[in-house]
Amino acid sequence: MKKEDTVKLISAEGFEFVIDKNAAMVSQTIRNMLTSPGDFAETERQEVRFPEISTTILEKICQYFYWSLQYASGKETEFHIEPELTLELMMAANYLHT
Repeated sequence: MKKEDTVKLISAEGFEFVIDKNAAMVSQTIRNMLTSPGDFAETERQEVRFPEISTTILEKICQYFYWSLQYASGKETEFHIEPELTLELMMAANYLHT
């Protein structure tokens, strides 16, 4: 995968997730950050920092992005969410518009 086809998402703890740009675009918030006109750091570096989202939650969000792409292409599978992550995931999903 070419660097221009990827996006780096960085958690509150500084953990970096390098994912496919198409997967990241599942999130309307990330899409807006990466495609907005102007000299925004996110657009130039193709990386987004999330100081309020923990590594565990951001990892689950990345998994969801890939799952969402598969679901949209017709592959219907379950997306398991651990009960202890539900509240934090809901808050993150609300912020990310996913």
